[in-house]
Amino acid sequence: MNRQDDLAAEGEPEKEFNPGIAARLPRKTVAGGALIRDEAGRILFLEPTYKPTLDIPGGIAEYDESPYDACCREVKEEIGLDLEIGRLLVVDWVPVLGVWTDALAFVFDGGTLDDHHLSALTPDPTEVRTHHFLTLPEATPNLRPSMTRRLTLALQALTNPTPTYANFGRTTFS
Repeated sequence: MNRQDDLAAEGEPEKEFNPGIAARLPRKTVAGGALIRDEAGRILFLEPTYKPTLDIPGGIAEYDESPYDACCREVKEEIGLDLEIGRLLVVDWVPVLGVWTDALAFVFDGGTLDDHHLSALTPDPTEVRTHHFLTLPEATPNLRPSMTRRLTLALQALTNPTPTYANFGRTTFS
């Protein structure tokens, strides 16, 4: 089935039990990123043009776009590769920080790039200053601490069949 068939199968949307309540409910930002590695196991990091820290390919979901679809779209936009994005590795809740709302960050398995994909990698210069394949310890000085924690969990999840849920990169919830 496709999305439209699934929506039709749901039937008529329920009516608001309190008119106007839907517009007053809080909104969260949702993002999908890909943990992409080279054959040596190093992670693909991007130097974005719009922020000072490294990031993995991916980005914020648009209105009515799933985190997975956002990840696929952003990977293609940012590095020019139409990769088959794999399974979910981590869902991480990120608290409000400055002007940014709280968010859910989904990290998916972006797989391992072979020589063919490496030669076809074409970063979008409007979003990406450059890219690097680095180990997590090499990248850590240029990552926010929460991203280091999230990617540590993502690397661990590669060998675990169950995705990991985290609060700001931590699996302990105190």
